[in-house]
Amino acid sequence: MAAAASEVVFSFKPPKTHRPTIMGQSQMVASGHYLASMAGSRMLDAGGNAIDAGVAAGICINVLQPDMTNFGGVAPIIMYLAERNEVLTISGLGRWPKKASATLFREQHGGRIPPGLIRSVTPAAADAWLTALERFGTKTFAEVVAPALELAERGFPVHQFLFDNVSTSAPDLRQYPLNDATFFPGGRQLGVGEVVRQPDLARTFRRLIEVEASASGGREAGLRAARDFFYRGEVAREIAQFSQENGGLLDYDDLAEFSVKVEPPVTTNYRGFDLYACGPWCQGPVLPEALNILEGYDLKTLGHNTPEYLHLVISALDAAFSDRHAYYGDPDFVNVPMDGLLNKEYAATWRARIDRGPTWAEMPEPGDAWAFERQPVGAGPKGGPARPLRLPPEPDTSYACAVDKWGNGFSATPSDGCRATPLLPGLCFIISGRGYQSWVDEDHPARIEPGKRPRLTPSPALMLKDGRLELVIGSPGHDVQPQAMLQVLLGMLEFGMDPQAAIEQPRVASYNYPSTGDPHPYHPGVVRAEGRLPAEVLDGLRALGHTVESWPDWIGTAGAPCTIRVDAENGTLSAGADPRRMSYAIGW
Repeated sequence: MAAAASEVVFSFKPPKTHRPTIMGQSQMVASGHYLASMAGSRMLDAGGNAIDAGVAAGICINVLQPDMTNFGGVAPIIMYLAERNEVLTISGLGRWPKKASATLFREQHGGRIPPGLIRSVTPAAADAWLTALERFGTKTFAEVVAPALELAERGFPVHQFLFDNVSTSAPDLRQYPLNDATFFPGGRQLGVGEVVRQPDLARTFRRLIEVEASASGGREAGLRAARDFFYRGEVAREIAQFSQENGGLLDYDDLAEFSVKVEPPVTTNYRGFDLYACGPWCQGPVLPEALNILEGYDLKTLGHNTPEYLHLVISALDAAFSDRHAYYGDPDFVNVPMDGLLNKEYAATWRARIDRGPTWAEMPEPGDAWAFERQPVGAGPKGGPARPLRLPPEPDTSYACAVDKWGNGFSATPSDGCRATPLLPGLCFIISGRGYQSWVDEDHPARIEPGKRPRLTPSPALMLKDGRLELVIGSPGHDVQPQAMLQVLLGMLEFGMDPQAAIEQPRVASYNYPSTGDPHPYHPGVVRAEGRLPAEVLDGLRALGHTVESWPDWIGTAGAPCTIRVDAENGTLSAGADPRRMSYAIGW
């Protein structure tokens, strides 16, 4: 429905932030843990570029947040390469084994994708990190992994976020021997401030370092040798053996034939800013589609976080999520109308539907994106009706980003914690459990197929202005990721906030769609809102037709974005990191 004038007068005055915006002139790193940000900064201090720094931070995140991410998990990456003036993505996402099929899960698992090795796809994070270094970095694996190796070998103090997650997930973690030994040595959970060590993971890093050092042919050859050792050598055989002996579908051939893809991004322009995201193998296109829809409204006049403003933000997201459900899947297997989905005229059809109202009490029907496709091909399967189901999402994911003095930008969203799948003895990483973000429904574009990538939630982004890097941005938070990123971007672009102020504003999130993770819980018409939003705003949203549920203040479920913004005119960098989780930024 069209946004009606509110009887309540709202004015926006940015409050003082709990943390300062971090500013510098040469380099900046932000990530989901302060030690990871420090590791990235060390790479930049040693002359490395943003890719070296981002990979160092990302691998440290794998060590520091094993409950949320993993070296054997996923790591989608998007980069801006200043010298080439090019944006590229690295899928960093595994593929279903050859033995997998939707039929198998329907017949043997009751149509569910249960925890454990049965949901495992090829581990992709290691390949993503090594590919980024080989093709776009300047450092060796030994140099970049050094901080993570130290943290795995010597250990690090258990932080409150890790303690809480382990405590909540104790029954799941303790069913796997190495998970149990890592977090419950001697049968007791490690407390906050006690040191957690991962010696098997440290040995894995050292094995890769030794292979790299023994290779002839320079830095790139060493990185390729380390990668081959992981996917075709001893490590691959150990992974395959563990999978086969413990009920997994993954075989050695699945690993030997796997490689991540370096792919072009999807993109749109929002009021002169070029937003780039990863493709429909993840939920990356949700963000640019929502921006396209919102571009047709005068958001400034409505005012920040007024009921009318939030109604439009929620409606634009509901529209994009409906299209996500209908169209997104691995484009190696599914025809996705990507040009149509990001067509400005197509966005106008969604605005017309929003303005006609009423507010959607359930997920709206998807639009006809094929009608706006430049070169239509045969349409693929289309996600069917959503079935209401209320369940919390499986929490995971972190984030790392970097900008260097040459203007390169790196943005990555590592994920896949060890709470629902075992750490491998002797290796201390998981076989990515990301298969749970698939469908067993044969008519869904993200259905399970051999060799197919699940439809991933992690979805980093970046933005250019006049052909130069403007910002990098990303967030953990499952299906809330693009919602949190959108609200932070609008805070900066529409309301002139600095990065930290935009991040610290109270947020809302829609749940009016089937969640990405099996069993795809769906909460028709539900919007969740942080308690810091005034009661009159929440009442205003209810009056506009939304079912509003309250979140506690500063809840991590609302996402935890980090962003680095480039001020080309003044030659400065500014970064924000979300206090809702462990995020920190550091720069010079």
